[in-house]
Amino acid sequence: MAFLQLKNVAKRYATEADSVMALNGLNLAVEEGCFLGVMGPSGSGKSTFLTVLGGLCHPSAGKVLVDDIDLYALHSEKRADFRREYLGFVFQSFHLIPYLTAVENVMLPLAVKKMPSAEKRSKARAVLERVGLGSRLKHLPNQLSGGEQERVAIARALVNDPPLLLADEPTGSLDQSTSEEIMSLFRRLNEEGQTIVMVSHNMENRPYFDRTLILRDGVMATDTARTPQAVARVG
Repeated sequence: MAFLQLKNVAKRYATEADSVMALNGLNLAVEEGCFLGVMGPSGSGKSTFLTVLGGLCHPSAGKVLVDDIDLYALHSEKRADFRREYLGFVFQSFHLIPYLTAVENVMLPLAVKKMPSAEKRSKARAVLERVGLGSRLKHLPNQLSGGEQERVAIARALVNDPPLLLADEPTGSLDQSTSEEIMSLFRRLNEEGQTIVMVSHNMENRPYFDRTLILRDGVMATDTARTPQAVARVG
């Protein structure tokens, strides 16, 4: 059975004057361990897709299943528990706490865990080393480059060992060279077994994905697998 399933998912945003169908009857099955890229022009439904998949935006119709769990059949509190256990989120704007060090920022998702503080710090340190920041543990966000801040954000998303990593335009504010470094990191994490769904507007990121969905007006325009030529470019 597929790890992620969307069954006839629709999302309509209504106002007093008008309504917009952000997603329109989307059907999708994604295997565990896939690096899925979701692309498309502005207004195509990419961000709505990610928030619906992440349990943050109730669809108007259809079902979203993660590991055979019907996400929107859960009570809101159970859905919040699901997000903590199953999901790691990475955003374009990092969302780092400016007065906390890198390791303290990464420890934040562990605050609700019943484990000794030393164990939490050790776990955060290990994941920062995993993303190449073992020497920057005590630095504040303003002492880190944009790429380093993004790595801290990725480490924070990974610290709970989530089965699914969701990334929303994680290279959108980075220069080309730093973007390539971050995409290579995501690719390595995926090759280590991490399932990743990433929304991106940057077509240069496409070769890193195992599979790419192109959305237009809330529907799936194309669904393509990674080519051998793309593998060679990012290998």
